[in-house]
Amino acid sequence: MIWRSKSDLSLLPLLGGFILLSLTAAGAVFLSLERAHVGVSVRHALEAVNELNYIHTLAADTETGQRGYLLTGKLSYLDPYETARGKLTSELGRLDHVVTNNPVEMEAVAHLRSLLAAKLSELQQTVDLRTSGHADEALAVVNNDDGDRMMIEIRALLDDMRAEESRVIDERGNLRLWLNGTAELMLFISLFGVFALGAFTLYDARRRLRAMRAVNHELEQEVSTRHFAESQVRQLQKMEAVGQLTSGIAHDFNNMLAIVLGSLDMARRRLAGTESPAILKYIDNATDGANRAASLTARLLAFSRQQPLQPSALDANKLVGGMAELLRRTIGEQIHFETVLVGGLWKAFADPTQLESALVNLAINARDAMPDGGKLTMETGNAELDERYAAQQEEVTAGQYVLISVTDTGIGMAPEVIERAFDPFYTTKGVGKGTGLGLSQVFGFVKQSRGHVAIYSEIGQGTTVKIYLPRYVGEAPATGETGPTELSLSGKTEEVILLVEDDVAVRNMTVDALRDLGYTVIHAGLPSEALTLLDAQPRVALLFTDIVMPEMTGRQLADLAQARKPNLKVLYTTGYTRNAIVHNGIVDYGTAFLPKPFTQQQLAAKVRQTIGP
Repeated sequence: MIWRSKSDLSLLPLLGGFILLSLTAAGAVFLSLERAHVGVSVRHALEAVNELNYIHTLAADTETGQRGYLLTGKLSYLDPYETARGKLTSELGRLDHVVTNNPVEMEAVAHLRSLLAAKLSELQQTVDLRTSGHADEALAVVNNDDGDRMMIEIRALLDDMRAEESRVIDERGNLRLWLNGTAELMLFISLFGVFALGAFTLYDARRRLRAMRAVNHELEQEVSTRHFAESQVRQLQKMEAVGQLTSGIAHDFNNMLAIVLGSLDMARRRLAGTESPAILKYIDNATDGANRAASLTARLLAFSRQQPLQPSALDANKLVGGMAELLRRTIGEQIHFETVLVGGLWKAFADPTQLESALVNLAINARDAMPDGGKLTMETGNAELDERYAAQQEEVTAGQYVLISVTDTGIGMAPEVIERAFDPFYTTKGVGKGTGLGLSQVFGFVKQSRGHVAIYSEIGQGTTVKIYLPRYVGEAPATGETGPTELSLSGKTEEVILLVEDDVAVRNMTVDALRDLGYTVIHAGLPSEALTLLDAQPRVALLFTDIVMPEMTGRQLADLAQARKPNLKVLYTTGYTRNAIVHNGIVDYGTAFLPKPFTQQQLAAKVRQTIGP
């Protein structure tokens, strides 16, 4: 004996009702198609009757025009004759098209066409005889009664065809009445079935919901709350751990890298023009290694959302368009690259340099996902994330955003890979082919910019990464609207720079670099010494100061210095991400800042930009 629960038995009426409704719906569809077919047949029959009547009229017009011309010789009688004769051919073609589904009528049309052709030939013969002056011969042709017999046969054939079309109309009309009646009956059955099934379904659903609602609601709420809380805690712990690690090493490590990179730049400049290719090669290798180390620190800072950002209003269309050639060179010729830039794009509020770095990272990831070539598309657009979407995402605020999406046709990612894609040092590439920090850097930058990033991917179909950056609301001009200004990177001896740096090695290296650029440099290891030098040297044009120092911060030193010398320009530098001018990773607006480590080229450009042309 098979036992069935009460809930299983309650499904039987639902199943029966569903089958009944399905059959009714199928019947309704069939009836609807049949009615449409009947309607088409009736319409064709009516069109055929109209065409037959018109052909009859045209045939009569040709005969009337011919008789008038033969009797009077006036050419005006030939006008209706020629007009009707010309229209008969096209009207026979239309009639042929209308009756195409009726074999009897198609055969009749063929016969009609031959009769009309013979009749028109007879009429044209008499007209030609009369025109050539043989009126008696023309009348003789008319009087032999062959033309009348053909006309009688034509009229009879037209009458038969009209009768056939009338029969079709009557037959289809009766069928349509039956179909309408059957459709109304099925509609009534369907409505009754819908109401009955709906009532039973509603009753059964309420019964089930009452039994499950309380337990399910508590369970779902608990699971959802716990899952969200756990994911938030994990993410915050991960951020805090990486943040503490990177903050702890960033200051000293970046100072060391500043010494290394600065010294290598100085060595290269000293050896420029000399015949020391081997030494220059070693310097290049060392510089490359130092830059990679600096990049590693920057990527860790990006993921932990502690890299110093300098956001501004920017035009994403111009930024993406300006990067197109660089990206094409980066991904190679075997990958087709295109941009889709939307019109009316809002301004975004983000650091343009870091955004370019993020897009390059995404392009490189896409290239690696398409080893055999493919297509890479970079697209911009306006987007609005609503409250419902934001509530389901981590650290997302509802509002308006500028969207930049990067889509490839590569191998795609499995769900478990997508889940860990933004984790630092996580990579699916082989050993030595990736650091696992590319996507984590993108994630950290976007989050630090108060934006959102999402990945959509399927195995074998490709991947889309969508970056949502906050919309800029304001009237300030966007960065780069007027294009960069060309500045000379060399200094002048009359331009005096006061350098304040507590790390002796970094200070000495920076002094040498600035003097090598042509500036006059005075320097101090402590803020108090710097103030003394400033009082003694009134020609100081720029205060170039570290931020994290003994006695006071670089910001406090700058405030005291500018109180003494209001027109003094200030340039800050630091390798530490949490300080007096970098708040939540954002550099104070209007502040000239050069992060450590920096190359001599970067130093020259920033100093020249700060002092001015």
